[in-house]
Amino acid sequence: MELRELSPGGGWGIAYTPEDDPKETAEVANTIGETLHGELARRGLGEPRVFIEPGRSIVGQAGVALYTVGGIKRIPGVRVYASVDGGMADNIRPAIYGARYDALLANRADAPPEELVTIAGKYCESGDLLIKDVELPALRSGDLLALPASGAYNLAMASNYNMALKPPVVLVKNGQARLMRRRQTYDDLLVGEETL
Repeated sequence: MELRELSPGGGWGIAYTPEDDPKETAEVANTIGETLHGELARRGLGEPRVFIEPGRSIVGQAGVALYTVGGIKRIPGVRVYASVDGGMADNIRPAIYGARYDALLANRADAPPEELVTIAGKYCESGDLLIKDVELPALRSGDLLALPASGAYNLAMASNYNMALKPPVVLVKNGQARLMRRRQTYDDLLVGEETL
């Protein structure tokens, strides 16, 4: 058997939180190349063409998900919850496999952190938590919350869970904003439905 092509996948890591410390691309590439070269030689196999899929490392940190803070629930000695106008329909990763994100207050970015907050989505599911225990300034209803590193999967994995509409996508470059994908409408959602 001859292995002609090989892709180790799109595993180039990015920093989703300040604690994340992904390996440098060169280190990952060298490790894959050296391991592959050694194992193929040991087995007497020829060298395949190797393809990398760096997509996440390119677009992951380019995207920022923005949410508007709704209700805030402070339970003394337990937790502070802040609900937002999105959640597991536009970012399912925290609910299904515990992906972690960081957040910052976009409309008051210079405000110092004051409390540990859990960011809850709007979908009435116990697993609909975007971030558990993130340090933020004291939130107020109407604040704009930003989740960096949302460019790789949020839109690609978004769904119409509970008839949720998918959010718009806006490109911001050199201080100019351009709508790249409009907000989904209920007409979009119902386009395939038959009327009686």
